[in-house]
Amino acid sequence: MTDALEPAYWIVAGLLALFYLYGGGVKVVRSREGLRPMMAWVDSTPMPAVRAIGVIEVLGAIGLILPPLTGIAPWLALAAAVGFAVLQIGATRVHLRLGDRRIALNITLLLTAAVTVWLATVWL
Repeated sequence: MTDALEPAYWIVAGLLALFYLYGGGVKVVRSREGLRPMMAWVDSTPMPAVRAIGVIEVLGAIGLILPPLTGIAPWLALAAAVGFAVLQIGATRVHLRLGDRRIALNITLLLTAAVTVWLATVWL
């Protein structure tokens, strides 16, 4: 059964990794003004923290793909998926605290990370 889940892992983890690679990369390179239209929360967050979140997202995206692909420390993929789930719980709390009720993307990413955790647990 676990080999049958390998393609599912690669599809779900690959999509999650692409999202965070893009989103994290944007946080690392764009200015506050460039991020504001997509992420209103940047006004209440110091830019070094925004940049750190971006770096963490990029590293997590790499962690979802590289360890299982190389077979070196594949447990890191599970850690990255758990980290993304925790990140989205925190992000949802930030949105709600700021009065932003548009959390559908956060919930979708949380559920996708949870599925990735399950797939990594069963397959890796």
